[in-house]
Amino acid sequence: MAQDTSTLADIRQDLSVLTFELQKLKRELSTTGGTTVGVSGSTLDRVNAIEAELQRLTNRTEEMQFRIDQVVTDGTNRIGDLEFRVCEVEPGCDLGNLGQTKPIGGEAPAPTPAPAPAPEPDVAGHDLPLTDPSVQLAASEEQDFRRAEAALENGEYQAAADQFAAFRETYPGGPLEAAALVGHGRALDGLGNTRDAARSYLNSYSGYPDSAIAPEALWRLGVSLATLGSVTEACVTLAEVPSRFPDSPFAQDAATSRAGLNCQ
Repeated sequence: MAQDTSTLADIRQDLSVLTFELQKLKRELSTTGGTTVGVSGSTLDRVNAIEAELQRLTNRTEEMQFRIDQVVTDGTNRIGDLEFRVCEVEPGCDLGNLGQTKPIGGEAPAPTPAPAPAPEPDVAGHDLPLTDPSVQLAASEEQDFRRAEAALENGEYQAAADQFAAFRETYPGGPLEAAALVGHGRALDGLGNTRDAARSYLNSYSGYPDSAIAPEALWRLGVSLATLGSVTEACVTLAEVPSRFPDSPFAQDAATSRAGLNCQ
């Protein structure tokens, strides 16, 4: 009987340790209410600052994911040991029927999947080879994107803006995210909302600087800045298109736009 009492005490101690570890994990996942993100300076300075911050947050997320996986694995192992020890002291418990312990959270920790490859638009930024096997789409994703794209091409700018916004909410971070941001910006441009259009182009470029649609996003951002009266920043932004994407057709578009603005 003394041995059973000692075993149960050990179990209570281990449960306390597990509870403490889970509380620490919850604190790690809670926001502090503050932020260290600050973006200022010229448009390109802000773009570079956003890119750097995104990289920092990505690295931090990966570190947190690793720590969470460690907690899940260790916690699951401890719970499995507890189940075994409880069964030993419980009358009538069959150790053979315990089965495999379910991981904390209900799912086994898995490595973070690689981001889906960006779609490859043509020179106009509209046709996407959605049959490319490297582009993983949800069943209705292509249909929804095409519907928004068709509304844009038909000059139905409000419908296109609404549909692109809904698309991004339905498929956040999907392979067509960068293209949807540009499409949304073009629809806003059609509605005369240049400021929000510029923000959409900036979000597309800063979020997906290596995507195939990034040159168009950067070019359209420069054009929008000029429309908003920020000609100096527009010239600097447009100059970045051929500098960063010399082989893109939008490099020539940017050069033409710079000439029209008499950029030095």
